[in-house]
Amino acid sequence: MTIDQKPKTAQPEPGEARRGWAGPGVGAAVGLLVVAVALAFGQLVADFVSGDAAPVIAVGQVVVDRSPEWLKSFAIRTFGAHDKPVLVGGIVIVLIVLAAVMGVIATRHRWVGFAAISVLGALGMFAALSRAESDAAWALPSLAAVAVGCIAYSVLSRAAASAYAEPAAGPSPSSSTDDDDAAAATDSGALVATESPSGLARRRFLIAAGVTALGAAFAAGIARAARSRLLAGSVSRATVTIPPPASPAPTLPPAAAIHVPGVSPFYTPVDSFYRVDTSLFPPQIAASQWHLRIHGMVDREIVLSYDELLRRPLIERDVTLACVSNPVGGHYIGNARWVGTLLAPLLQEAGVHPEAQQLLSRSPDGMTIGTPTAVVMDGRDAMLAVSMNGEPLPVEHGFPVRTVVPGLYGYVSATKWVVDMELTTFAAYDAYWVQQGWAQQGPIRTQSRIDVPRNGSHVSAGTVPVAGIAWAQHTGIAGVQVRVDGGPWHQARLSQLDTLDTWRQWVYDWEATAGKHQVQVRATDDSGYTQTAREAPPFPSGATGWHTVDVSVG
Repeated sequence: MTIDQKPKTAQPEPGEARRGWAGPGVGAAVGLLVVAVALAFGQLVADFVSGDAAPVIAVGQVVVDRSPEWLKSFAIRTFGAHDKPVLVGGIVIVLIVLAAVMGVIATRHRWVGFAAISVLGALGMFAALSRAESDAAWALPSLAAVAVGCIAYSVLSRAAASAYAEPAAGPSPSSSTDDDDAAAATDSGALVATESPSGLARRRFLIAAGVTALGAAFAAGIARAARSRLLAGSVSRATVTIPPPASPAPTLPPAAAIHVPGVSPFYTPVDSFYRVDTSLFPPQIAASQWHLRIHGMVDREIVLSYDELLRRPLIERDVTLACVSNPVGGHYIGNARWVGTLLAPLLQEAGVHPEAQQLLSRSPDGMTIGTPTAVVMDGRDAMLAVSMNGEPLPVEHGFPVRTVVPGLYGYVSATKWVVDMELTTFAAYDAYWVQQGWAQQGPIRTQSRIDVPRNGSHVSAGTVPVAGIAWAQHTGIAGVQVRVDGGPWHQARLSQLDTLDTWRQWVYDWEATAGKHQVQVRATDDSGYTQTAREAPPFPSGATGWHTVDVSVG
């Protein structure tokens, strides 16, 4: 080497010393695609095992089961019947964020991707297997999700690294050659090699990403189609015919409904009927597979099939149901016409022991509800219902069979998808909501609600109908009173009585004057009890207070 020669710096070989995928966007995209295809295949496998075993559903159900009572009440109060979709949507959003973060971190540390997929799969599997009704097969959806996710991640991460990896830092080609070398290269027309990804490599990554996205969409579509065919309850319900009741409901009095615009209709449409339960998706039970077991403190155990139940004498009755979570003026209440068989004769056949205080009902989703045995046996129309408003029970409301017990809040009486009844004592077992701190026995409190005018509304001066509903199931409503701005109480006009087990509509013609006003309502039941002004929240035994609305008149 002559004195004016410079030592040449070694150049990295092609593909050597790559530092990571260029940019977080590629990593986030990989993470999202991997999670999407993993969940899609997990759902597909779950459709052939149990819908509740799907990773997202299993985790969501554990969240519902393990949430404190105040959080459940907040969700019911805030989102109503939409609380379950909101929860599932929240879980999906969290997964999207985690997937994107996982993908970004994994651009530098590839093992993080495999670890994250495995941890998420383990959580899904643990959640599925923790359900009381689960078996070993419930682990399969999460295992399938992990397997597909790892394969997809392996392919996509390698393709992304090949297409978007950054070259190792080093001296530029021009700094490692002398002037003579540069001139020679220029004279020969040679191009200096670089480490930038080729168009071919990027196309390969985009093809891999597209195939993954299509795979996720295809698996999700097949899962959706399979689920529609495997929804045993929905399919079975379409084939069920309810026999005419041996004891039809009395003819509805013509004046049982007050036709004031905005007032709740006398019969609540099924699609508007409130729904409060802990099941993310309703259990799907075919009528042919349904059986009810009655056991415990009885002389003889009874197992009843759906066909056997339909062969028993059926009754048809109007009954208003209400949820204990209903705040003053709330909408967790509905009135329907039910068909079913009376519970009391069935329990008498079983030979209930005198000391059996509680009828503990169970559904396949793990829910337990404890009903006072004395209430079921006291002559009221407590029933195993099979029809609602002239049709077989909707799946969301308990198909094939649910319990309906007039006069009690739903948390101690209305067991949807009921499959088991155990006669026991209150000391022996606390049902689900009692374990959450709610009262052991839940007789419905006398209540009333203003439907029109609505709170915060503006009306014209003159005669304004103030109208709504009042209820005191199995006791009956004797009167409703309305007052304005804390003045004297005025009697409202009641609708004609249907039965003691249904709500009554009412209306008061208010001569409204200009200004801002406060309107209140209270009801008196047939026992002589008048609603208290004392305000109390729903927890632990039902809300109290007078429903109040503020109205502007002008």
